[in-house]
Amino acid sequence: MAASATSKLSPLAIDVAEGLSLAGQKRISPHYFYDALGSSLFEAITLLPEYGLARADERLLRRYASDIAAMAGNLSIVSELGSGTGKKTKFILEGILAFGLSIVYRPIDVSRAALETCQQLVGDLCVVDTVCSDWLEGLGEIDRNRDPGGRLLLLFLGSSIGNIERTCVVEFLRSVRFHLREGDFFLIGADLIKNVNRTLAAYDDATGVTAAFNLNLLGRINRELDANFDLKSFAHDVRWNHVERRIEMHLVSAREQIVYSGVLDMSFHFRAGETIWTESSHKFTQDELITYARESGFEERATWTDAEWPFAETLWQAV
Repeated sequence: MAASATSKLSPLAIDVAEGLSLAGQKRISPHYFYDALGSSLFEAITLLPEYGLARADERLLRRYASDIAAMAGNLSIVSELGSGTGKKTKFILEGILAFGLSIVYRPIDVSRAALETCQQLVGDLCVVDTVCSDWLEGLGEIDRNRDPGGRLLLLFLGSSIGNIERTCVVEFLRSVRFHLREGDFFLIGADLIKNVNRTLAAYDDATGVTAAFNLNLLGRINRELDANFDLKSFAHDVRWNHVERRIEMHLVSAREQIVYSGVLDMSFHFRAGETIWTESSHKFTQDELITYARESGFEERATWTDAEWPFAETLWQAV
C-alpha cells in the first residue's frame, strides 16, 4: 500500500491491511479488542467463574492497597496503563488518600467509553484527568506535563504484561522506565504459571463470552472498515504453547473464503482451518519478574501473591 494512501488511514486500517496480508500466520493486535462493545464484553469476562485472575488481582489490591500506598510514600500522580473502567484501581486510590495525600489520577486507555466509566467510578475520590491514547504515547504525555518535584505511581494491572511477546518484554519495560523518574514506582499485576487445564478454561468459558469478545474484533473491522466478515464462519480457538508458556487466542476460518474491506479496497483470502492470531497471554514465575525488573532499570521492593489463584502484584521502583 502506498505511503500516500496509508497516511489517510486509521491505525486499525493500517494494521489490518498488514496483519491479514502476511504470508504465514495472519495476526491482529489485541489492542483493537477494546472498542465500546469489546470493553463491555471484557468487563463481563472478569465476572466469569473461570476467569480467576481478575478476582485474584482484585483480592490482592483490596488486601494490600494500604501497604502499597505506604511503600510508595509521598505521591502526587497515579497513572495507569490500560485502565479500563478503573474498578480495581479504586482500592489503590482509597489506600493512598487514607494517608491524607492530594493526588491526580491519570488513567491511559484506548477506549473513550472505558475512560468515561472510569471518570464516573472514581471521580468522587480525586481529580481524574483521562488520557485516551496508546500506553507509551499516553505515558509520554504525562511525563512531559508533570511538575518537577512530584512522585508518580504507575499501575499495570490485570496481567496486561502477559499480552506482550516475551522477547519484547524487557524492551517495553525499558521504554516505560524512560518516561519515569528515579524514585517513581511501578506496580505490575502478573498471572503466574499454573495448571494448564485451569489456565485454558479462563480463556474459553462455557458461557461463550470470551468467544464473543474475540469475534467482536471481526465485527469491529466490519463496522469501521466496511468489511464483510461472516462471524458465523469463524470460531474462537484457545491453545496452550508449552514452549513459550502462553495462551494463544485465534479465530479459525471454518471454510475457504474471501473477505473484502471497502475502506482498504483490499481482499483477504482464508483457507479452511487458517487462523488469525489475536492475543497472547504469557504466564510468569516470580523469579522471571525479578529478572525483568533488574534488566529494565527497576528494583523489586515487594511482591504479594494470591493463594487461591496463582497471581502476583509486584511493586518496583525506578533506579
